[in-house]
Amino acid sequence: MAVDYYEVLGVPRNATEKEIKAAYRKLARKLHPDVNPGNKQAEERFKQISEAYEVLKDPEKRAAYDRFGANWQQWQQAQQRGHATTADFDPSEFHFDFGGGASDFGSDFGSIFETIFGRGAGFDVRTGRVDLGGFTTTTAPPRGLEADVEISLEEAYSGTQRQIRVGGRPLTVSIPKGVDTGSRVRLPGGAKGADGRTQDVYLNITVRPHPVFKRQGDNLVVDVQVPYYIAALGGDVYVPTLTGRVKMKVPAGVQAGQSLRLAGKGMPKLKGDGHGDLLARVVITVPKQLTPKERELLMQIAAEKH
Repeated sequence: MAVDYYEVLGVPRNATEKEIKAAYRKLARKLHPDVNPGNKQAEERFKQISEAYEVLKDPEKRAAYDRFGANWQQWQQAQQRGHATTADFDPSEFHFDFGGGASDFGSDFGSIFETIFGRGAGFDVRTGRVDLGGFTTTTAPPRGLEADVEISLEEAYSGTQRQIRVGGRPLTVSIPKGVDTGSRVRLPGGAKGADGRTQDVYLNITVRPHPVFKRQGDNLVVDVQVPYYIAALGGDVYVPTLTGRVKMKVPAGVQAGQSLRLAGKGMPKLKGDGHGDLLARVVITVPKQLTPKERELLMQIAAEKH
């Protein structure tokens, strides 16, 4: 299964070169084999981020990847052999008919085509003509339609629907829970093009920043005010979540900036079951004014410390 290089690095599709480099360096420091000796999972992830960075740091390779996805290398190879042009062609959506029934070759079209017909065969995307050496057939590959969709964090948490217009036609689309900025949702056969042929629809998702929660992958981070006496003695405070407030136990001696984890209170996982965690970041509060009794007691404590 092809991976999304942007998801691998954890950056949106419109990320700058600087953001891509920073994301790679951060992950590389964490996943480098020297830091994780014997950890096969970390080794595999390091290979993935290295592969993703090699493509996305190069403007030419990135442009090809943005346009053709996992098939970008096959497209470049086809150009070098003179079998393709810069015409508007998406190999992942290629579909053709030999007269005995239509066949969908999916994202591995390039390699399958060469395996079946040999490297001497040619495909001209301007005409849709396939040269098989002894005969030819033509096809008009359908294109996918795209739409940009912006949603709130709450909608990303629970999933939502949007009414959009694609090709001049209204279309109700379902957005799964767990999506993040940069997620790309595919709706197979979601609309018909001007020629009447069924086409896929791709939704480019943007999740608006939230005033309370900060998202880190499947986890959420929130600042929680903890009174100074609870920070010293321990106790309970209430923490906001996307489904309502919950009670959290604060250990005695907690420090400002320390994060307390609430398991399963983060975002739904887009791929897989369960939720991420909520990280409650402690903000210790001190009253601006003290009552006479509070001042007396604190003075006693201060005296004992000297």
